[in-house]
Amino acid sequence: MTPNEIVSIRKALGLKQADFARLFDAHVMTISKWERGVAVPTPYQAALMGQFRQKAAAAEEQARTEVKNLLITAGVLAALMWLLSQSKK
Repeated sequence: MTPNEIVSIRKALGLKQADFARLFDAHVMTISKWERGVAVPTPYQAALMGQFRQKAAAAEEQARTEVKNLLITAGVLAALMWLLSQSKK
């Protein structure tokens, strides 16, 4: 796992380094070292990060779907409002 991937996972979860460190029972400096490429996580820690990445990606996809559905609904409502206003003329 690259340092950029670690940073990306942490940010996708919306966590500060200290909060991310608690997930691994690690010191905040350990997270900093991972993110700078000075140290690497253990295979177990890397596997956990992979799971966190999948969870974050699923949450992001769900949020995209919800926004898309809201926009579609708003468009349908706007079209209905316009049609109703035209029928009164």
